[in-house]
Amino acid sequence: MPLPPGPPTRTALITAAALTPPAVALLLLVALSWRPLLTLDENIARTTHRWAVESPGVTHACRILTDWVWDPWTMRALCAVAVVRLVRRHAAWGLALWVVATCALGTLLQQGLKWTVGRPRPVWPDPVDSAHYAAFPSGHALTATVVCGLLLWLLHRYDAGRAVRRTALALAVVSVVGVGLTRVWLGVHWPSDVVGGWLVGALVVALAVSAYGRWGDRGPLDRRGRCPEGFPP
Repeated sequence: MPLPPGPPTRTALITAAALTPPAVALLLLVALSWRPLLTLDENIARTTHRWAVESPGVTHACRILTDWVWDPWTMRALCAVAVVRLVRRHAAWGLALWVVATCALGTLLQQGLKWTVGRPRPVWPDPVDSAHYAAFPSGHALTATVVCGLLLWLLHRYDAGRAVRRTALALAVVSVVGVGLTRVWLGVHWPSDVVGGWLVGALVVALAVSAYGRWGDRGPLDRRGRCPEGFPP
């Protein structure tokens, strides 16, 4: 039988409930081309693009970070490492599949929203970078949010040390925020595309964590991810 929802599950449910209204509202505003939002996007994008053109060194660093360090495939590779560790060290096949399914869901949702909304990317006479497909939501921002959120949840679930969790949290915040800023700096996304990626990615993680706590959390691990007495770690 599934274990009753624990505190992490309740927290995830509250988080999902809090994220849903702004995520839906932003989606509707972008889809309906709400003029105040478009004007704000354009003003920010013009300013950052001017800075990018005037600062080639910073722009080059942003391209390295966004194309290699925080690229969606790099993020997915990190998730794959975690999945392999779950299987090899903990024999947690169900949880490993759940993590893979969550990442896949995030990617499918991202592509579905891009196709549905069909928002054009910024166009510049002097571009510093290029990207393909529709703009909303940012795939880089969404993927980084999903992967980092899942990894932080796994560290909490398996009771990693405080120093490890704090370091991971700092790296996750830098990665999620940083990749979003690089996408705007390079002129390939509007700011609201990045915010949309953050919101949708966080919502996917919150729903996945709450769903796993309700239906997937069953022995030998308890709902905190610790092995009960009598089971090897």
